[in-house]
Amino acid sequence: MTAPLTPPPPPHDHSAQGSWQPPAGASGAPAPGSQHAEYAEHTGLGWYGQDDGPGMKTELREAGLVALAVALGGVLLGVLWWWLAPHVPLVGDVTDGNWVVYLKDTEGEQAVGVDGTFTLLGLGFGLVSALVVFLLRRRGGVPLVVGLAVGGLLGSLLAWRVGVWLGPAQDVVAHAREMGRGVTFSAPLKLGAKGALLAWPLSALVVHLGLTALFGPRDPEPEFGHGAYPPKPAG
Repeated sequence: MTAPLTPPPPPHDHSAQGSWQPPAGASGAPAPGSQHAEYAEHTGLGWYGQDDGPGMKTELREAGLVALAVALGGVLLGVLWWWLAPHVPLVGDVTDGNWVVYLKDTEGEQAVGVDGTFTLLGLGFGLVSALVVFLLRRRGGVPLVVGLAVGGLLGSLLAWRVGVWLGPAQDVVAHAREMGRGVTFSAPLKLGAKGALLAWPLSALVVHLGLTALFGPRDPEPEFGHGAYPPKPAG
């Protein structure tokens, strides 16, 4: 006598149990009051690490305002450069009926001091502008850093032109005729080392990145489980 055949067991249904379900909510966000929701609220990140911070348009608008404000500071830099830079003494003379202008002190280092004054002022303005931007916008961001660097470069260019405009006349021969033969007068402001224009933006970048690395906001560690992902449901 043979044993009756028994039907095979039904296949395991994975649709109802054993499959991981996302937290409740139409948008995939964690349920309010849950442990995952508290973590997302604490870190400022939405579900799946979505950032709830300002959008790209807002960051670009802030970067544009920073660049404009920093660039306008070039007016003050130009005034300070004109005021603090050493004067290069010139003297005019007449040779064969033609006016000729000479350096009064051929071994003087006033011209080097003019470039050095601009460079030191640029470094100082870069430090101050980076500190102010960091205090106003600690979160930072790539557009903000780019706006700070662009504003520093534009400010340096503006300061250069303002200083030249405020300084002595550019036509040294006409100035020598006006002053008279053998009378000492100051040469126009001239930036011999154009690399000094980069002192402001480079200083601003270095200082801002340093402040962000030392005192910028930190992402808190996850408070659930041993990792950054929610625990797997039992089933």
